[in-house]
Amino acid sequence: MGEVNMDLGAIQKIELFSSLSKKQFDFIVSHSGIINLRKKELLFSADEKAVHFYKLISGEIRVYNLNNEGREEAMAHFKSGDTIGDFDFVRSACYNAYAEASEDCQLVIFPGKDETMDSMAAEEPQIICGIMLNAIIMMTGRIKAANRLVLDKMSWVQDLHRKAYEDAGTGLWKQSLIADEITGAMKDPAALIMLKPDRFKILVDSRGHGVGDNAMLKIALIIKNIARQLGHGWPLRFKSNEVGIIINNSDIKQTETIARQLSAEIADMEPVPSQDDLEPFFFTATVSWCVWPLDGADWNSLFQGNYANLLDTWKAGGNIINHFTVRENHD
Repeated sequence: MGEVNMDLGAIQKIELFSSLSKKQFDFIVSHSGIINLRKKELLFSADEKAVHFYKLISGEIRVYNLNNEGREEAMAHFKSGDTIGDFDFVRSACYNAYAEASEDCQLVIFPGKDETMDSMAAEEPQIICGIMLNAIIMMTGRIKAANRLVLDKMSWVQDLHRKAYEDAGTGLWKQSLIADEITGAMKDPAALIMLKPDRFKILVDSRGHGVGDNAMLKIALIIKNIARQLGHGWPLRFKSNEVGIIINNSDIKQTETIARQLSAEIADMEPVPSQDDLEPFFFTATVSWCVWPLDGADWNSLFQGNYANLLDTWKAGGNIINHFTVRENHD
């Protein structure tokens, strides 16, 4: 059995042991081991019973199966910090694939090479019962997670999800998507660009809601096209006719470029032609943009501040592109 003291952190992070007391954890450590694999060496084979599981300390492990023609089919890839085979272990199942070292590896093995759960249970039955209880909880959680994953992939679930967050008038995402999903997926620096069409009430009052709705569709298309060009981003409708986009990994320079592009493309929209005694209506927009966390560490404050700045600028006459910052972060 190898020295495991240097790998206490790795063992402690194993899900089955996460709730153990210090005494129980010390027992687990004393019955764990360290193994080393050379590149191309097998950790386990298909149909081999899972009497151990592993925590990968260093190196990489690839898992594959063999098809009917004997060709390898990749199934999974494990890196340092990953746990391997615990689900098969707690089910007393046989592995259904091969696990091979992609490079030299070191792993924690539990139980240790010369240990069994039966021998450990004879020594400390309460600790083993606690581990098995954790195993049941772990299995239940993973089964539920798998069921959710399958359910989320079903087309009707995806359609309901889309309808719940999609603005029917423009096809943009609703603001509720920000709180429910986007904030958890944001990667700094993240751009927040908001815009509001200028003199829009005049357009609707003079030409009708149908003309206004058509204009909003065209503005939404401009925002969607920018997201397509970037290959990512969330085109959004915030409130009323305030729209915009959130973009991951967008620095100050790129965000300003996109804000100016949005403003220019709206100004290039085909004007609403003259009608009776009405002059042609030319489109412009007020734009306020910022970058999180560069312009403000607190996302909610930055969002609300940028929105307030958009409205203030629009009320002051509009047709301006503003870079908003939370000033105290830049003193």
